[in-house]
Formats: sequence, structure tokens, C-alpha cells
Amino acid sequence: MRRTAALITGTALLALAVSACGPTSSGSTVSTKPKQTAAGTSTPGSPAGSPAAKSPTVAKVGDTIALKGMSNGASADITVVKVVDNAQSATDGSTPADGKRWIAIQFRIKNTGSAAYSDAPSNGATVRDDQGQSYDAVVDDTTAGQSFPVPLNIAPGDSALGFITFEVPTGAKLTKAQFALDSGFADQSGQWQLG
Repeated sequence: MRRTAALITGTALLALAVSACGPTSSGSTVSTKPKQTAAGTSTPGSPAGSPAAKSPTVAKVGDTIALKGMSNGASADITVVKVVDNAQSATDGSTPADGKRWIAIQFRIKNTGSAAYSDAPSNGATVRDDQGQSYDAVVDDTTAGQSFPVPLNIAPGDSALGFITFEVPTGAKLTKAQFALDSGFADQSGQWQLG
């Protein structure tokens, strides 16, 4: 009887330990530590007291975040370079809907992986306002600058620079930009504070 009770107790403890560990990935994780800041480099795990250890915990415009894609060899450094509020159309007759405005965000994508990058970057980009509302990209060229071509192809080691445009309500206060590889389906995403 004691032997059976000990076996049951041991099995229950083992099951509890396994369930406490849980899966190593719980879906979408947001990377908020910048790889590089405008003031210098920031590397996770830097010794305490070093300049890199005092880096911001939330990325901002100008910071670079290293992201991984879904397939082996898919990775890129993503930088939010510039934000243009109330961007104007680059083509005649195209305007935001009534009560809306365009925000154009310039991203730099550097392929740090061993595989070629081929994607539509606007599919993996969103912005959020101070109320938590998300807005997807729209297909409109603005006078802010050149948009990314679709598809965008980047060889390993190369980079590309382009704008992604978002249509948001006129009074919305944008607070964050988010970006993920693989048209937004990658588990890891970067987030930058805009304000």
C-alpha cells in the first residue's frame, strides 16, 4: 500500500513539474528591447554597470530590433527611421477618407539571415493609438517618400528602405508601431514607441 501511494505521489509530482514548465513558446511575443539605439548599441545580457545595460527597455524611432521569421535562416534587423504625420498623396485624386489622415512610417529592413527575404512588408506592420485601437497599412503612395515594392526581395546582408502608410482617424494619437516578418505571421514582433 505504501509503495502504491509513493508511486502515485511521485507520478503526481512529475505531472505537476511538467505542467509548470509549460511550452517554451506561447504564441506571439513582442520584442521591446532595441538592438541598437541612436546613442549606441544595446545588447541584451550586457554586464551591469556598462553603458549598454542602461539602454531603454522600449524601442523608439531610430532604434533597431532584431526579429526572426518562421523558417530557418529567416531573420532581419528592423528600424523605424522616420514618422511623417498627415502625409499627402503622391498621386492626383487620392486622399484619405473623410475624418481620416495618413501617417507614413519609414522602415529600414536589413536581411541578417541566411535565406533571401521576400515579403510584402506592409502586411506585417500595424500602428496603435492611445485607446488601444490597431490600424493596418493601406496601399497609398505619399510625398513622404518611396513605398516598399511588393514583393520586396532582399538578399542576405542587404537592406531596403521604404515607407508604409496607415490611414487613421484625424484625432487619433498614435503611440506604437509594430512589425513582424512573414507578413505578420512570425511569432516574434518588434514594437516602437511613437510618442
